[in-house]
Amino acid sequence: MVDGLSINTNSSANIALSQLQVLNKKLESTQLRITTGLKVSGPQDDAATFQIATRLRGDVAGLGAVKTALVNGDAIVSVAISAGQSITDLLTEIKAKVVKANQTGLDTASRSALDNDFQKLRSQIETIVSTADFNAVNLIDANASTLDVLSSVDGSVISVSAQSLDTTTLGINTASLATSSAAASALSSIETAINLAADKLAALGSSATGIEIQSQFTTSLINVVKEGIGNLVDADLAEESAKLQALQVQQQLSVQALAIANSAPSLVLNLFPIPGGSSG
Repeated sequence: MVDGLSINTNSSANIALSQLQVLNKKLESTQLRITTGLKVSGPQDDAATFQIATRLRGDVAGLGAVKTALVNGDAIVSVAISAGQSITDLLTEIKAKVVKANQTGLDTASRSALDNDFQKLRSQIETIVSTADFNAVNLIDANASTLDVLSSVDGSVISVSAQSLDTTTLGINTASLATSSAAASALSSIETAINLAADKLAALGSSATGIEIQSQFTTSLINVVKEGIGNLVDADLAEESAKLQALQVQQQLSVQALAIANSAPSLVLNLFPIPGGSSG
């Protein structure tokens, strides 16, 4: 320890410099938190918290993939339901034609016209069935198979059973109104087809409800996990702003203290007379 004035060792300046360096580091850390909005942006800030947050971010990514799968599954089922509703509307319209064809004393021209309308409406059902696909998946055609929709990060799925609504499955592919006996048979077939289509639509509706519920739950879970991550790593910007102002003031004071300490060695010059100076 140097008790007197020295030009080689300046303890006061060293202390002031050390304090300034500490303040600069704190100031840099605070500015980084304000810039990024994070109090834990890397493992050096808080290793344990960073590890937990990283794992939770992985969970969010997995849940996001599940959410995407559920949205895709919901779209596929929704297309099938929309097509099914159009088909039931056509079946209802077809029934009206069939009932008219079963009236007593119907002339040949009228029966032929009704049969033509019947054939066109039935053909329209096949057109709807063949185009009711989303992302190359069709749940209502003759070759439809069960759709497995990812529902959780552990690989669980919601199975959506195929509900074929083609005219063969509905039992009206060979129906005709060309004769009175054919019209009578067609009436029974169309009533069965309407009931069958309604049952299949109900099954699709139940699957859509299940997917929607799981999708809503997954969305809520993602939000909860994100909020948890935020509680762990997000910076309190109001607190950091106040800290920044305090550190800036401390930094200015430390700079002044360092300047004063650095000026101390120059006092040594006062101990020596200046050559050529005037005498008292």
